[in-house]
Amino acid sequence: MDLIIYNANIYTVDEDFTRTESAAIKEGKFIATGSNRKILGKYRAASMIDMEGRFVYPGLIDPHCHFYGYGTSLMNADLVGARSFEEIKEIILRHHDEFPSEWILGRGWDQNLWPVQEFPDKSRLDRIFPDKPVLLTRIDGHAAIANSEALRRAGIEMETAVEGGEFIKENGELTGVLIDNAINMVRQHVPAPEYSDKVAALMNVQKKCFAVGLTSVGDAGLDRDIIMLMDSLHKSGDLKMRIYAMINPTEENFETFMHKGRYKTDHLNIRSVKLFADGALGSRGARMIEEYSDDPGNFGILIETPEYLSTISRKAWEYGYQVNTHCIGDSAVRLILDIYGNILGGQNDRRWRIEHAQVVHPEDFHLFGKYSVIPSVQTTHATSDMKWAVHRLGPERIKGAYAYKDLLDQAGWLPNGSDFPVEHINPLYGFYAAIARKNLDGYPEDGFQMENSLNREQALRGMTIWAAKAAFEEDEKGSIEPGKLADFIVIDEDLMTIDKERIPHLKIRSTFSGGKEVYPLK
Repeated sequence: MDLIIYNANIYTVDEDFTRTESAAIKEGKFIATGSNRKILGKYRAASMIDMEGRFVYPGLIDPHCHFYGYGTSLMNADLVGARSFEEIKEIILRHHDEFPSEWILGRGWDQNLWPVQEFPDKSRLDRIFPDKPVLLTRIDGHAAIANSEALRRAGIEMETAVEGGEFIKENGELTGVLIDNAINMVRQHVPAPEYSDKVAALMNVQKKCFAVGLTSVGDAGLDRDIIMLMDSLHKSGDLKMRIYAMINPTEENFETFMHKGRYKTDHLNIRSVKLFADGALGSRGARMIEEYSDDPGNFGILIETPEYLSTISRKAWEYGYQVNTHCIGDSAVRLILDIYGNILGGQNDRRWRIEHAQVVHPEDFHLFGKYSVIPSVQTTHATSDMKWAVHRLGPERIKGAYAYKDLLDQAGWLPNGSDFPVEHINPLYGFYAAIARKNLDGYPEDGFQMENSLNREQALRGMTIWAAKAAFEEDEKGSIEPGKLADFIVIDEDLMTIDKERIPHLKIRSTFSGGKEVYPLK
């Protein structure tokens, strides 16, 4: 044996949600679990750790995030939580003084936090940066503000059109606000990061993941060069984070990956494609069946045509790939359920996913069960959006939004992630949001639409074994059982019984990947 942990309170998260005391690990996998007497009486190991009654859980898994994207964003101005556009100006000025660059980039602004909840315009950016291009992305990644110099470099004028996006205009002028595909028209002119920057991005975000107990992630939308870099860093031993890589629907990705079948190592799994149906609710880009309650005449947008989405989905079906489609609005959800249903035909084990499934029409919930479609959700979206989502949707439509218990009842299991950096990277925030339906300020006191809360067992399964199952990896990770990878975390207090209001404040004491401690590093 390489390692034995004992005197622990271990939640195995197996089928029966068994608790035990000790585990033996060899060559990166659990060999046996059981009582102290059973394990210590049978095994000896080079390393023996007395857990002194601490609580052990499977390594946490975020089934939908932007691992590499978060790493690159750490190098840009952090706008999360800014309470006004004036504060954003101060942040980017400070950042540019400390890290001067050709383009000024930032991410994280949210106009719903400002005194006047309206999109900004480029005029204030033009005054402070008349000659430098600026591109600041909204927290959800589906809107951005660009200054005039950035628009000029991208060749964007009043007459410029874009499919699956929008250039916001007021009084006959461009405001600089870009929605969905319009962002890419500017972003493609931003210089590509150097190789060393890409490596640094991956290594930086890995540290942050291990610190919050994440041992596996699903990276939702990657290009060939980043996937190949991840694979090389895995093979060199530098990158230890296990990654379920969803490929972007590019011909280069299809030729390199999909057409050659699935690719699988202990650290990298490639067997899925990421699609976008619509935009985000916060920027009113989510595609709705009925118009926005706070913006009459606006139904949101489809980022891709139904024909394109159907074509790529059928291509994935032919090659045995999973399809994971971003759907926020009820119209987008209905469209993708229809496309999936036409291809899948009925019950199946393809595990095609609808990512987010934020707003579902009451008549459509049953289709998740009918076609075995998996809703891949992020419980913190509910608690981040709840204060303004009711204004977007109205008092009736909001009842079908963030309906995680209703979705769980359809599929029987529910993977829960964070979509970081859209939400905070800490998975315990998602656990708290799932069971308490409150934000980190404890609002609302009685919880938001508590009929759709999850219990603690469901919440833990959602970020362990069900998250693994969403990536076809439930036989190798997601629970503490013999034969599975020895990924686990240690916490001083019991996540399953502690006062729920204390959960967001819990700290991870140790994170182990393959039986080796990766946080804190000794």
